[in-house]
Amino acid sequence: MPKTAKGKRPVYFDDPQVDKLLGITMALIGEVSVLHERLDTIERLLKNQGILLTEEIEAYKPDNEVTTEREQWRAEYLARVLRVLQEDQYT
Repeated sequence: MPKTAKGKRPVYFDDPQVDKLLGITMALIGEVSVLHERLDTIERLLKNQGILLTEEIEAYKPDNEVTTEREQWRAEYLARVLRVLQEDQYT
């Protein structure tokens, strides 16, 4: 499945910058919604099976490897969310 949509970007507002902001906001809403549901499912399954308590999640301290992996994910995530601004620089 292609990562970019075909055709022109839809226009909702007179100011194209507002449309870009809307695109970024909607991308974030989608990402956060999916993450919330997945995290909720995982936490419920772990709690129901007696594997992990919420307190253990709150007390977790990531090591250097985990921190590096999270930083890489964060950079990729920001690139996806801010893609609409990046694309504009090259058009």
